[in-house]
Amino acid sequence: MVANVIKNAEQRMQKSIEALKIDLSKVRSGRPHTGLLDHITVESYGVSTPLNQVANVTLADSRTIGVVPWDKKMLSSIEKAIRNSDLGLNPMSVGEMVRVPMPPLTEERRRDLTKVVKHEAELVRVAIRNIRRDANSQVKELVKEKEISTDDERRGQDEIQKLTDRYIAEIEKLLQEKEAELMAV
Repeated sequence: MVANVIKNAEQRMQKSIEALKIDLSKVRSGRPHTGLLDHITVESYGVSTPLNQVANVTLADSRTIGVVPWDKKMLSSIEKAIRNSDLGLNPMSVGEMVRVPMPPLTEERRRDLTKVVKHEAELVRVAIRNIRRDANSQVKELVKEKEISTDDERRGQDEIQKLTDRYIAEIEKLLQEKEAELMAV
């Protein structure tokens, strides 16, 4: 009974960590990476389609992302979608390719991005604590229904707390890595 509650809590915590990793990958650091454009959708034949499903996204050089559409008619809509995204990028069409130059980050912009990253991490910490609260209340409910003993309840709550501590530490590690990446010039 308690093992099921702990297993469920661990799965939910793992999903929260995965969501944080995805959110952190969207935050732009000094160097370009193809994952930066993953969340951009392009209008393709009347349907909103993820960019990586209508084009090949590669690193053209150390400061430029190259986007080569599979359908050459998509060139202008891809350029428009990247320009209108929240990334502040200025793409340009060059032949059959959209080149997306990555401007260097200013010190002020790096600090702003660090604040954004810290906020994302705090939201996931809160989610992890809410999962802990839910799991603890489920364990208390099992005691109320006399399905487990109070000793099992104590052991279960200790396990849940260890799990919470482990995932909070993982959040801290991810946050420190991203902050170091952002502040590296």
